[in-house]
Amino acid sequence: MSKRGYFITFEGADGCGKTTQAELIKKYLDDKNVENILTREPGGSELGVHLRKILLHYEKPVSNIAETFLYLADRAQHIEYKIKPALEEGKIVLCDRHTDSTLAYQGYGRNQDLETIKRLNNIAINGILPDLTIVFDVDSETAQKRLKGEKDRLEAEGMEFHKKLRAGYLDIAKHEPKRVKVVDANQDIEQVFNDTIKIIREFLNL
Repeated sequence: MSKRGYFITFEGADGCGKTTQAELIKKYLDDKNVENILTREPGGSELGVHLRKILLHYEKPVSNIAETFLYLADRAQHIEYKIKPALEEGKIVLCDRHTDSTLAYQGYGRNQDLETIKRLNNIAINGILPDLTIVFDVDSETAQKRLKGEKDRLEAEGMEFHKKLRAGYLDIAKHEPKRVKVVDANQDIEQVFNDTIKIIREFLNL
């Protein structure tokens, strides 16, 4: 039986630059011949692609609880059919958003009970926990300026909502310092990458 791979997640409020960094990390690992996959939530599975369209672009009101369960459904499918098999094959799984996004957005952002969301997250992930999480922290004003083009449902939320997200992510990091590492994402892309890859190299012993 091959050694289990590592599960690394990238988190942060909209406009933090995490998707760009996740892609740069994948290229770095590819260049080092380290077997990996890059995936995302929502939308990392075939079912998830359809759920992502609803979550980000549905134009009518969505209740906070319904929104949470849609994210959890996406996550459960993603874990079972993509993340778990890749880890069992010994691959490094890079994931753009995961459980901490639900805690930040639906918990801190939507003011839902944090302990309830943690319990629901635990059901959805079925024991598959991130080994390392990197939070890209950026001030909310800068993050909003970075968002280009038409905004999705969550990007279009007001500044107060996005400030709650940032505070939520920092609170998560404060309570789980061993797993969650914070990178200053107010810097330019190259410096953010340098800070991020240093954390990942140390974690993977590369």
